[in-house]
Amino acid sequence: MKNINEILASAQDTPHTFEEYLDCYADQVGGLVNEYIPRGSHGDMDRYLYDPLVAYSQNGGKRHRPLICFAACLAVGGDAQLASSAAAAIEHFHTAALIHDDIADEAELRRGEPCLHLTEGLGLAINMGDLALTLVNGTVMNDPNLSDGVKVRVVSELIAMTRRTVEGQALDIGWARDGRYDITPEDYLVMATHKTAHYSGAVPLAIGAIIGGGSESQVEALRNYGLDTGLAFQIQDDLLNLVGTEESTKKDFRSDITEGKRTLVVVHALQNAEPAERDHLIEILSSKEKDPAVLAEAVELMERIGSVDYVRNYAENLTSIAKNRLIDMIEPSMSRDMLVSMADWFVSRLK
Repeated sequence: MKNINEILASAQDTPHTFEEYLDCYADQVGGLVNEYIPRGSHGDMDRYLYDPLVAYSQNGGKRHRPLICFAACLAVGGDAQLASSAAAAIEHFHTAALIHDDIADEAELRRGEPCLHLTEGLGLAINMGDLALTLVNGTVMNDPNLSDGVKVRVVSELIAMTRRTVEGQALDIGWARDGRYDITPEDYLVMATHKTAHYSGAVPLAIGAIIGGGSESQVEALRNYGLDTGLAFQIQDDLLNLVGTEESTKKDFRSDITEGKRTLVVVHALQNAEPAERDHLIEILSSKEKDPAVLAEAVELMERIGSVDYVRNYAENLTSIAKNRLIDMIEPSMSRDMLVSMADWFVSRLK
C-alpha cells in the first residue's frame, strides 16, 4: 500500500497553490485510492465487476476530495497516513455517485469517455456503483491503524454524508421528472448543498480533521469551510458547463441544458425573465435539445437576463467570506494555506 506521506514528500518542487497541489499529486493519490478496490475470487468477477470499476476510477479527474482530506488532517497537526482509508472511502463514494448519476441523467460522456452504462451495460453499471458504495464504510472499518472510536465517528460522518447526498439527488431528479420550473434560488441551494457540498467539501475536511486529532472547533471550522466551498464547487461546475472555455472543446459541453438541469443559472433566469423569454427557455430545457446553435441561444438568453453574472458573483462572495473565516479559525500552516488557495482556485475557474 502506498504511503501518502511519501507521496506528498516526493514532489521535486513544493506546490504553492491548490491547482499545483492537485496537478502534483492527483495521479499518485488516484493509485492509492485504487489499491483499496479488492479483487474477485473468480476470474469473471474481475471481468464483469472489479476490472471495469478500476478502469473507471483511473479516469478520476483531479482527486480533490482525498487531497483536501489529507490537507485537513495535516492542518490540525495530524498524520496524513492515518487518513488514507477515509480519503479512499470518500473517493469510492464519488465514483458510485457518478455512475448512478449518469444512469439517472441518461448521460453519454463522463470526463470525455463514454459512460459506464454504455460501455458495460445498464445492469453491470448499476452493480459496479453498488460495489463502490459498499467500499465506503468497509474501507474505514477494515483499517487496522484507526482506533475503534475514530472508526465509529468517521463512519457516522460517511453515513450522514450518504443520506444527504441521496436527498439532494432526489430533489434534482424529482424536479426534472415532474417538469418543475417553479424552483427558487433558495431551493437550488438546498439541493446543491445536500447533493454536492457535503461530500465534495464538508465531510472530507471534517473527517481529515477528526482523524488528525483536531479540536471540535477546528473540525467544525473546516466542515463549514467545506460546505461553502463545496457549494461554490457545484456552482462552478454548472457555469463551466455553460460558458467554460475548456469545456467547449468537449462533446458534453452544455449537456446541462440538454438534460434540463435546474442549475442556479437556470433558476435565476426563469425567475427574472420576461414571460416570452421564460416560455422560450422552458421550451429549450424541456426538449432534450442537442443542437449547438440552440444551446448557445439558451446561454445567450441567460447572459442577457444577467443570470451568469449573478451566479458568478454569488460564488465569488461565498468563497471570499469562507476563506476569511478559515483564516480566523485555523492556525497558519502550509496545509491551511493550501486549503485557502482552494477557494481562490474556484474563483479563478469561474472567470
